[in-house]
Amino acid sequence: MPRSHPPYAAEYRRRIVELARAGRSLKELAREFEPSVESIRQWVRQAQLDEGERSDGLTSSEREELARLRRENRGLREEREILSKAAAWFAKVPGATPKRRSDS
Repeated sequence: MPRSHPPYAAEYRRRIVELARAGRSLKELAREFEPSVESIRQWVRQAQLDEGERSDGLTSSEREELARLRRENRGLREEREILSKAAAWFAKVPGATPKRRSDS
């Protein structure tokens, strides 16, 4: 699903989170600035997770690590599939593997 808006800058999100924590309502912030109420709510929640105020989700660094590991895992699976297909091809095709010479 494509995003409808490019991601907001980290500094912009941080300032809106500060305003929300200072007591401004999420609806008021959403009217005054561009993001939706739900976006602001998620930013506040993520800030709480990152600062250790909550423990019911992943911190930003944990999310980044998880994404990196998933990309790495996907690459390794693709490599394994390619090697498996190549091994099967070499096993089927006569003369595809070089014969060993015994010089002893």
